[in-house]
Amino acid sequence: MRELFESTIERLLADLATPEYVLGCEHGKWPEQLWAVLEESGFTLAAVPEALGGAEASWADIYVIVRAAGRFVAPLPLGEALLANWLLGQAGIEAQSGTLSFAADAKLSLDGDRVSGCVHDVPWGRHVDAVVAIANADSAVPSVVLLSRASAQGQTLQLNGAGEPRDQLSFSNAQVLASKPLPHRLSASVLQLGGAMLRSAQIAGALHALLDMTAGYASARTQFGRPIGAFQAVQQQLAVFAEQVAAANIAAEAAFAESGQQLAELSIAVAKVSTAEAASVGAGIAHSVHGAIGFTQEYSLHLFTRRLWAWRSEFGSASRWSQHIGQQVCAAGGDGYWPLLTAHASQPLSSFVGRSL
Repeated sequence: MRELFESTIERLLADLATPEYVLGCEHGKWPEQLWAVLEESGFTLAAVPEALGGAEASWADIYVIVRAAGRFVAPLPLGEALLANWLLGQAGIEAQSGTLSFAADAKLSLDGDRVSGCVHDVPWGRHVDAVVAIANADSAVPSVVLLSRASAQGQTLQLNGAGEPRDQLSFSNAQVLASKPLPHRLSASVLQLGGAMLRSAQIAGALHALLDMTAGYASARTQFGRPIGAFQAVQQQLAVFAEQVAAANIAAEAAFAESGQQLAELSIAVAKVSTAEAASVGAGIAHSVHGAIGFTQEYSLHLFTRRLWAWRSEFGSASRWSQHIGQQVCAAGGDGYWPLLTAHASQPLSSFVGRSL
């Protein structure tokens, strides 16, 4: 299944998500054609159980889809729809085939089938039909809720540094489309953790494309009669860049491979730290090698570097996840250190509930 996913998504995005198309979708424009093709291909339902209308693909299989979305900087919530539908499936709610996103930062109160409160930083919130979130997060029994964007009584439109929508929606006694108790094996911060996992894969994909672009430019650009890539100083920088890309890909893929019905908390934390560091180093080297041309609007380098800078801080910064790793290691102690490193799925994210990353 993984090979089929990879070949299909790479082909679709290579044909449609061109730099010109991506640039045209900045500042909040919805990529209607691209979304229609991806939805028709069934990618948004890949993680949903077969009994609820999906392909029941593993996170290890889904990794290549999310990485490809990052590699082509696809301007739509593909990863968000995958995670939102996965959570709906885990709660026993039927999958959604329309435009879908999720809110990791939600302050919602559910009473019966009515919900009030706000959801913040919803990717493409202004465009999607529905949003998945956790309501009553601080209670003994949090709930997975499916909200209609049309039922929102207010919205604040915002963009991240890459021109991607990150909107706030408010609800007042709005009827939910569906709700179910959150499974006991999952924490109320599952969407925060899943969002970090998605961004790590997108960063890994974008870094891979950025390295190819930078190495290609170094081979084509000549100075003093030879390609700049032939100079030792540039070669050394490209080698550092390649090391960072390899580390980011390994860390991100490990997080997906070790996740199942529970998300692998420690592996995801490590992946987010590793990919955020690689994003900082890689973007800096790419601009250094490209020189002045890398700062122009007409050249597509900024499509990658601005997203890397934006994605590295979404769903928790590297410093916040580093602190969490340290807290887990200290809490495990000497006897628990090795089991902590080798466990495939961690305990619930109790330390994240109600806290801002």
